[in-house]
Amino acid sequence: MSTINIGIKESDRINIADGLKRLLADSYTLYLQTHNFHWNVTGPQFRELHLMFEEHYTELAVAVDDIAERIRTLGVIAPGTYKELARLSSIKEVDDIPSGPDMVDILNQGHEQVVRTCREALKLAQAAEDESTAALVSDRMRIHEKTAWMLRALNQ
Repeated sequence: MSTINIGIKESDRINIADGLKRLLADSYTLYLQTHNFHWNVTGPQFRELHLMFEEHYTELAVAVDDIAERIRTLGVIAPGTYKELARLSSIKEVDDIPSGPDMVDILNQGHEQVVRTCREALKLAQAAEDESTAALVSDRMRIHEKTAWMLRALNQ
């Protein structure tokens, strides 16, 4: 295999990829939660939440691919098993099926956690002058901040 020479030291590439692995794990866990809630939501807001959750998990499906591909671009293996993603994720699984308003609160908390994970990954990218990762993470952070705001507005 050829060496990687993209202007980022190997140790920095590994550190950045580790931050991206945590972002991938949080994003994938949030994707699964959102998809689960899409399937199982009931109640007076059924249609609105069902459609909104579909928009969110569809967007997250693209995001996890982008994050995993950036990890690979940095020369690191992307985690791809439930076990590894669960180990890396800061977002805990929900065992039951909550009410619609509780689903909204849980997903809001998940999006806010992804924002915090983005902030940590962004620091690593910025310190190594990795503009490509910084741009990806910054875009993700903006999307999750906006989604959290919209979810909070539903239950006010």
